[in-house]
Amino acid sequence: MSKMSWIEKTFHKRDCVQIIPSSREPHRCLPGCQICQQLVRCCCGRLIKQHAYYASGAGPSGAAHVQESEHWTVDRHTVKSSTDAFGTIDFQCGSHGYKAKFIRLSDDSKVEDILQLMIKEWHMKRPNLVISVHGGMQKFELHPRFKEAFGKGFVKAAVSTGAWIFTGGTNNGVAAHIGDAIKEYATRLTHNISIIGVAPWGIIEGRQDLIGNNVMAPYQTLLSPLSKLHVLNNLHSHFLLVDDGTAGRTGGEINLRRELENKTSLQQFNAKTGRHVPMMALILEGGPKTILTVLEYLQQSPPVPVVVCEGTGRAADLLAYVHKHTESSGLLPDGMESNVISIIKKTFTLNKNEALLLFQTLMCCMQMKELVTISPPLIGCIWHLHGIEWILPKITFLYVDNNG
Repeated sequence: MSKMSWIEKTFHKRDCVQIIPSSREPHRCLPGCQICQQLVRCCCGRLIKQHAYYASGAGPSGAAHVQESEHWTVDRHTVKSSTDAFGTIDFQCGSHGYKAKFIRLSDDSKVEDILQLMIKEWHMKRPNLVISVHGGMQKFELHPRFKEAFGKGFVKAAVSTGAWIFTGGTNNGVAAHIGDAIKEYATRLTHNISIIGVAPWGIIEGRQDLIGNNVMAPYQTLLSPLSKLHVLNNLHSHFLLVDDGTAGRTGGEINLRRELENKTSLQQFNAKTGRHVPMMALILEGGPKTILTVLEYLQQSPPVPVVVCEGTGRAADLLAYVHKHTESSGLLPDGMESNVISIIKKTFTLNKNEALLLFQTLMCCMQMKELVTISPPLIGCIWHLHGIEWILPKITFLYVDNNG
């Protein structure tokens, strides 16, 4: 038996080991029922036949006797074992041979271990800035002039600051636009930009192709139109594929990503002054959850400055509009509240109560509007016109001020 590596000893995967049918109808068939294995889906998101122990021909004791009312949870119904997927992804996409480091890791992994992996094992250079990118998860278009201005400025910012850039990692939505910027404007000399995709293991198309210890895994980025899964974006440099034991679901990666960003920003980049690595959040487009994400960043200690790219649509445009009209008191002028709620309802197709709750979240953000910078659309892109010099002093000042 070969000796386990530090990675195998330290990081884990999760497997569902207790079938709880998601259907409200009670499951009365025998464990070996082939029809049910093909049709019945567990609360973890997998069909019965897709559970690891069925594939191996074994079944855990008690799997056939499930109480209909039992509630499936990660803690109670999954088990951890050594990770079985890490190494290098070799993207198979034409003449460009893009590669990226990756690992499958459990959702409760220690961020200290992840940082050691990134710096010691993957040999990533310590960052001078953390940029956390958020926004639309589905495909959305950017105006060509904005896309060009944003792409050039983003690459310049990433290269000049030595930033670590965190995204959702999949080839759709905001992460795909970050990848497009690198593809179009990063030269060979600047292509060592650290773009870290943090994605749920269970939503990745072709994830079985990544299984292996310290593998060089060929990976296809073509996605079937009928698939509900997502492919990885081939312009990212590193991937943390977070496994919470579910399949086809997002959200299990959020807490680990946030903890890792915060821990990274608490690292000292200047030993003499003791200053920490500054962090900022960047918003393009986005849905209702994006506005909640903005509030969470603003309420952190120290607060995280947010840059909103106006003109990218939905959440970003709504934040920009309300920011523009919010007075120094943090309130809107008389008569504007109903107008903003109406815009929220129309933008996100929400009912009145849902729109009101989102409006309250939006106005909580405006209580800290000095931490929110609006990057105007098209020719006004702050990175393109003014360079990173315009925004970085503001971010650094906030971190120095809050960290003494």
